[in-house]
Amino acid sequence: MDSKYMINSNGNSGLASVFPVKRKIEPMKEQNAIKKPNYTPPKQQQSPYKNNVLANNKRNSIDQDRKALPVYNCRQRILKEVEANDTLLIMGETGSGKTTQIPQFLLQAGYASNGIIGITQPRRVAAITIAKRVAQELSSNIGDTVGYTVRFEDTTTERTRIRYLTDGILLREAIGDRLLRKYAAIMLDEAHERTVNADVLFGIVKEAQQERRKHKMPKLKIIITSATMDIDHFGSYFNVKGMYLEGRTHPVRVMHAKEPQDDYIHAALVTLFDIHRHEPINHDVLIFLTGQEEIEALAQQIRQLARINNSGPSDVRVFTLYAQLAQGKQLECFLPVPANTRKIVLATNIAETSITIPGIRCVIDCGYVKEKSFNPSSGLDILKTVRISQAQAWQRSGRAGRDAPGKCYRTYTKNSMEFFRVAAQPEILRANLTSTVLQLLALGIDCTSFDFIDPPQQEGVQAAYKALEQLGAIKSATVPSITSSGRLMAQYPLDPRYAKLLLSAPTFGCMEEMLSLVAALSSDNVFIGHADKSELAALAHAKFQSKHGDHLTLLNVFTTFQKTEKPKIWCHDNFLNIRNLTYARNVRNQLAEISSRVGLVSNSCGDNSDAVKKCLLTGLFDNIAMLQKEGHYLTLSGRVKAKIHPSSVLHGKYKPQCILFTEMVKTEHNFLRQVTEISIEWIEEVVPSMKYIIK
Repeated sequence: MDSKYMINSNGNSGLASVFPVKRKIEPMKEQNAIKKPNYTPPKQQQSPYKNNVLANNKRNSIDQDRKALPVYNCRQRILKEVEANDTLLIMGETGSGKTTQIPQFLLQAGYASNGIIGITQPRRVAAITIAKRVAQELSSNIGDTVGYTVRFEDTTTERTRIRYLTDGILLREAIGDRLLRKYAAIMLDEAHERTVNADVLFGIVKEAQQERRKHKMPKLKIIITSATMDIDHFGSYFNVKGMYLEGRTHPVRVMHAKEPQDDYIHAALVTLFDIHRHEPINHDVLIFLTGQEEIEALAQQIRQLARINNSGPSDVRVFTLYAQLAQGKQLECFLPVPANTRKIVLATNIAETSITIPGIRCVIDCGYVKEKSFNPSSGLDILKTVRISQAQAWQRSGRAGRDAPGKCYRTYTKNSMEFFRVAAQPEILRANLTSTVLQLLALGIDCTSFDFIDPPQQEGVQAAYKALEQLGAIKSATVPSITSSGRLMAQYPLDPRYAKLLLSAPTFGCMEEMLSLVAALSSDNVFIGHADKSELAALAHAKFQSKHGDHLTLLNVFTTFQKTEKPKIWCHDNFLNIRNLTYARNVRNQLAEISSRVGLVSNSCGDNSDAVKKCLLTGLFDNIAMLQKEGHYLTLSGRVKAKIHPSSVLHGKYKPQCILFTEMVKTEHNFLRQVTEISIEWIEEVVPSMKYIIK
C-alpha cells in the first residue's frame, strides 16, 4: 500500500495522524512489573532418556512461569483469607495469575476433599483454554483432576476436582440443585463483565451459602474475581472486604487518532499495514471489531492485500475470534505461527479479558461494541453498535502488554474517549429479562424479591411477566406462578419464545422442521458474501430461496446441509458458513434430545409451509409488522416504523401486507431481519389475544 494511506504525522492522508498519550495503563511502571526469571535448561546429553529430559525441562519451565506470577507470592495470604471468610473478593490486575492459580491453591489446601472447585467464565473459549493450561500445570490430562464444561461438551469425570464452566452452565445446574451441593468452592471470574447470568449467579451462590450454613451443611466458599470491578459495590453486596493483587502488565504506549474517523474499519486496516511496515515481524497484532460480519470481511480484505504485496508466501497469518466461531477455530489463534510470520487476530470483546493470546504486542481498538438492548415499551430487542466504556478501552489496551512492552492504536480521539461511559452498563439493566425471569421461577424464586446486586428496572420485569403470560409459561402476570408448559420451556437452553415454538410444533405437525429452524436461528449468519464473488454467491444462495421469506429459506439451507455427504465442499461451493451450520447441527441434536426426554411427539409437515409459518406465530407473535401506505412497516407491538433489511430475500421485491420477523437492527434506520410473509387471518386463529391490536 502507498504510504499516503497510512496514519502519519504529516496529516496528508485520509486518516488523521496519531500522537502518544502521556497516561499509561495502570499499573504501567516497569519497576512494578514482575519479570519472568531467566531460565536456561541444562545441556542435554545423548541418552535413551532424552524424552524424559525434555519433559522435565518443560515441567521446570512451567514451574518457573507459575512462580513468576504475582499471585504466587500471595498464596498464604489468600488461603488465610479463605479460611477466615466464606466469601472473598479479589481484584487482580491482568496477568496476576488469579484465574489459573487460585483454584490450584484451594486444591492443594484440601478444599476439594468434600466437593468440586468450580470456576465460571462468561465465555466458552476462556473456560476451555484456561482448563487446558491448568491441567498442564498439574501434569494432568483434561478430565482427570481438571476438566471443563461448555455447551455441547463436558470433559469432567468423577475424578475431576477443578472444573471450569460457563456461567450459563452453572445457572442451569442451579435449577436442579439450588444449594449447589456438589461444589465445595465456587469462583465467579470476570465479575466486571456483569452478564445477566453472572448477576443471577451472584444471588444464587450467596443464597446457597446462607442456606448451607443455616442447615449446618458443608460450607460453600465463594470467591469473586475481576480485573476492574467496583470492589466497594461488590463488598457491600456480599458484606465483605476485598483484596488487591498487582499484575504483570508491561508498559503500553497508547496512541489516539488526532481527528475523528468516519470509517473505523478502514482506519484499522490502514493502521495495520503501517504496523506491518514498521514493527518487527514477531510483534503480533490484535484488532478489536464489533461482530462476525465485520471480522470476516476485514479478514478477507487483509488476506487479499497480503497476497498482492508479497510475491512469495504471505508473511501474515490472519485468525478470527468471536463467540459463534467453532471451538476448534477459536483455539487456532493461540497456536504459534511459522518464523518470520506476523499473527493478526481479529476479535470481538471476547478477547478483552480472561484469555491471553501469545505474541500480541500491538492492539488496534475500533472503540465500538455490538450491544443488544430491550425496549419494554415497544417490546423489541434491538441490536446496535455502541461506544465501549473507558474501562473496556483500558482493558483492550492492556492486551498489548501481557508478554512484553507494546503499543495500542485507538481509531478514536482522546477527546471523544472522555465522553465514553466510565464502565459498561450491567446487562441486566438493558436486557430482555423474559428468559431470566423464567429461570428464576423454575428455581422457585420471585424476581421482584430476588437479591440482585443491581435490581433490574421494574418496567423490564413486568414486560417479562407479560410476555411469559402470553406464552403460557405463567398463569398471570399479576401473581406469577409457573405453569407445566413454563417448566417445559425452562428445560431448554433457549429464549422462551423459541422453546414455545418447539412445544407448539407437534400440534402443527412440524416438529422436525421446527427443531431444524430453531437450531439454525440459534446460530450466527450461515450465508457468506464475497466482495469479489458477489454475483456467484448470490446465484448460489438463490437456489435455497423461498418465496415465503427468510425463515423457510434458512430451513432449506439447513435441511440440505443435513443431507449432504461432503459438507465442507458443499458449503464452499454454495458460499455457506460450515462453522455456523455445524454449530446449528449440534444445537439441533441437543434440542431433539430434550424434546424426546420431555415427551414431545416427533412429526413432519413435509412441504406444508403454512404449518411452519403458523407455528412461528405461536412464539414470535410480538414480532409482527404491517405494511403502511407510505411504504414502510409498522410493528404491532410498540408501533415502531421499520424497513425490511437488505439481506432479506423479500427485500426489493413486492412488499407483503403482513410479515413476521426475528429481530430489529438499528443503524441509520430500523431494519427488520429474518422476515417471513404471513396471512393476517392467521393472527386471530393462532394468537386470539392479539386480534384487538390489528387494524
